[in-house]
Amino acid sequence: MKKTIFSLATVVLLSAGVSTATQAQSMKTPGTVMVGGAAMYPTKNIVENAVNSKDHTTLVAAVKAAGLVETLQSAGPFTVFAPTNEAFNKLPAGTVETLVKPENKETLTKILTYHVVAGRMTAADLKKAIKAGKGKAALKTVSGGTLTAMMKGKNIELKDEKGGISTVTIADVMQSNGVIHVVDSVLMP
Repeated sequence: MKKTIFSLATVVLLSAGVSTATQAQSMKTPGTVMVGGAAMYPTKNIVENAVNSKDHTTLVAAVKAAGLVETLQSAGPFTVFAPTNEAFNKLPAGTVETLVKPENKETLTKILTYHVVAGRMTAADLKKAIKAGKGKAALKTVSGGTLTAMMKGKNIELKDEKGGISTVTIADVMQSNGVIHVVDSVLMP
């Protein structure tokens, strides 16, 4: 796919639905996971897949506003902890609208890259690191911060530097340039 910049309107239009043919194809493609009503193909990159998830329109709009589309289309690999629209809705009213303003690009970029770890870390890799760390694993983010991964029952949780907790709700959404783990809260550096 050619490098494309996605506007919020395009994201909304693209995320409106997935054709029956696409859904049928997803059942035939090994490693395909459904996220936000759309097939996430392991042969596509992070951006190519994310634009189709109706649960990630806010994230995609924020990635565009921060100028990170090209980065997340690059070879990577990346591990992305992708907050849902519902996760963004948990933030105080007006936060997202304020962050996507051009004058707040640096802050938005720091928050978004705080959700990205260099390399491909599957759920099994995360669990192994947590076990090796006797219940906790420190993950260095692309922004330079640290996330702490831990287990709560069978779920992987992430603790941010402010003490906020986010749970991985869908793990191992494989991409051509990494892996996405869907999370239920925005992580704050």
